[in-house]
Amino acid sequence: MSIAARCPLTGMVGVAVSSSSIAVASRCAHVRAGVGAVLSQNVTDPSLGRRALDLMQSGKSTPEVLALLANEHPFMAWRQIVLVPLVGAPAIYSGDRTLGVTGESISRDCAAAGNLLANPSVPGEMTRAFEESRGHLADRLLKAVRAGLKAGGEAGPLHAAGVQVADKLSWPVVDLRVDWSDDPIEQLCSLWDIYQPQLEAYVQRAQFPDAAPAYGVAGDP
Repeated sequence: MSIAARCPLTGMVGVAVSSSSIAVASRCAHVRAGVGAVLSQNVTDPSLGRRALDLMQSGKSTPEVLALLANEHPFMAWRQIVLVPLVGAPAIYSGDRTLGVTGESISRDCAAAGNLLANPSVPGEMTRAFEESRGHLADRLLKAVRAGLKAGGEAGPLHAAGVQVADKLSWPVVDLRVDWSDDPIEQLCSLWDIYQPQLEAYVQRAQFPDAAPAYGVAGDP
């Protein structure tokens, strides 16, 4: 189960995903500042996420992106794609070979989808939780994933989860993963609780290291 979203107030875009598959975020999560957020899942082809972002960046609408992917890739029946551009309508594609119980939900600023779900209402609970939440985009994405789990989640046990957020820079300012665990969503939320207070300091170290806070490590001047 997964969700992609945007924040019109800040311009951030992001995704959160959880699955029974190991290291799910390493294959499924794709974000690009100023462009949008994409999830490429089910029988995953990570190249679809990067291609979708390139097409969105070139000015293609989400229906145009999905049509081009369908023309370019012979195995789209196995794929599930979630698109949320920074500007424009979100969209979801679920191929005929998508596994198990599937579900989709599109709202104003987010879109959620899943396969191998406990029930098809899970994505709807995720988009509802996102739209009703406030705060940092990563907080809202994690609240949505927790809501999806509460609604039933996947039919089997979850083992991996991840969250990515892009904000103005060429790299994600949030990129946290739990690659294998018996409780990946709560562990991911704990990681975010630790990372959030340090986020801006790491951004500053990348941009202005001469003015950044002390590193707090051995040998720090």
